[in-house]
Amino acid sequence: MGNFSTLLRTNRNYRNLWLGQVVSEVGDHFNTVAVLSLSLTMTGSGGVVGGVIISRVLTLGAAGAVAGVVLDRFDRRWVMIWSDLFRAVVALSYIALLYWPSVTMLYVLSGALFLASPFFTSGRSAILPRITSREELHTANALTQTTAWLTLAIGAAVGGFSTMRFGYEWAFVVNSVSFLVSAAAVFALRSGSGDFKPNRDPAALARPSFGRDLAEGIRYIRATPLVAGIAFAYVGWASGGGAAQMLFTLFAERVFHAGAGGLGILWGMAGAGLVFGGMIGHRLYPRLRFSHYKHVVTFAYFLHGAFYVLFALMPTLGLSSLFILLSRVAMGTNNVLNRTMLLTHVPDGLRGRVFTAVETLMSVTMMLSLAAAGAASAYWDDRIIGAAAGVLSTSTALFWGLANAMGKLPEPPVEALNPPDPAEDTEETRAAG
Repeated sequence: MGNFSTLLRTNRNYRNLWLGQVVSEVGDHFNTVAVLSLSLTMTGSGGVVGGVIISRVLTLGAAGAVAGVVLDRFDRRWVMIWSDLFRAVVALSYIALLYWPSVTMLYVLSGALFLASPFFTSGRSAILPRITSREELHTANALTQTTAWLTLAIGAAVGGFSTMRFGYEWAFVVNSVSFLVSAAAVFALRSGSGDFKPNRDPAALARPSFGRDLAEGIRYIRATPLVAGIAFAYVGWASGGGAAQMLFTLFAERVFHAGAGGLGILWGMAGAGLVFGGMIGHRLYPRLRFSHYKHVVTFAYFLHGAFYVLFALMPTLGLSSLFILLSRVAMGTNNVLNRTMLLTHVPDGLRGRVFTAVETLMSVTMMLSLAAAGAASAYWDDRIIGAAAGVLSTSTALFWGLANAMGKLPEPPVEALNPPDPAEDTEETRAAG
């Protein structure tokens, strides 16, 4: 925790980015709770909830490729700001549904909100090495990841309570304002060069071509086994992990008959596990050689899936909660280690395309997994679905381990990271000046 507090105290740019993340992600969870609840209130149909999820999947998948190219061509700071401003308008527009209910408009707004998301989330990942030193980067990544999990655990609970207490308008206004606060925080970022444009060959930037840029990003991922391996490892995890968002509700309501309280316990333990795992990953990384890192990832993916299966088979809510906590500890550890590897090895001029590819593949797979679990719940026992999801997640360890044993995951060159701007990034250097 000392490293986290030191980073926030001394690195002004990262502190601004982190504060914007906290506010906007809490607002996101207010929106998610309110939109899914409003969907049922408007129509009484679970199918509409599924339609909201599908609209998000479709737009997220379509936006991912465009966002990567844009982030690797234009000033990433301004791309993130415009993404926040666009989402602020969309979030506020949900209020219209309270006066003119429309399923079509619900789908359009849900899609529009997710259309802009990868421009911000992947931009944040791509910009991180530009505002931290090599020594700070891993700590910044770990704090960013654990913050996202904390806001998920806290934001969803607070959002649900606030929506019940103050109404849907409150949730949508909070979400809209959170994006404005985030935009202001990103606007406060400073660079000695005056911008946050990617480091790319000026000749390539002078010949804009969406197709050429997209193909270049795909070629890089295919030609770099570690990056491709991490991307598909996320897909493997998400194939089972996405179902958890549905399974937690099914287990709380239908398996353990514990209602909202049981659901809160499962989500709380899952969030706590991710946070603990993130802290473990933060501690482990500086002590690992590259070969050891790959072994840790194999072991952690196996534990994640195995504990997930045990979660589905346990006879009591307490035991199931314990094993979902352990499962998420393993996943949180892997997530921090893998993302640090991407941040330190992917060239700056390709980070936008690589991170949007990885995050889009993972997000789309998670939502498809969630939808599949929902459909399967009408025909199969909830415990069987949970065990199957755990086996799918465990398969990631098999494929990663085999690739490593066959020597297919060599370490790519380490990217030459830019040091933070000495006159503007840290409190100490500003004081010295």
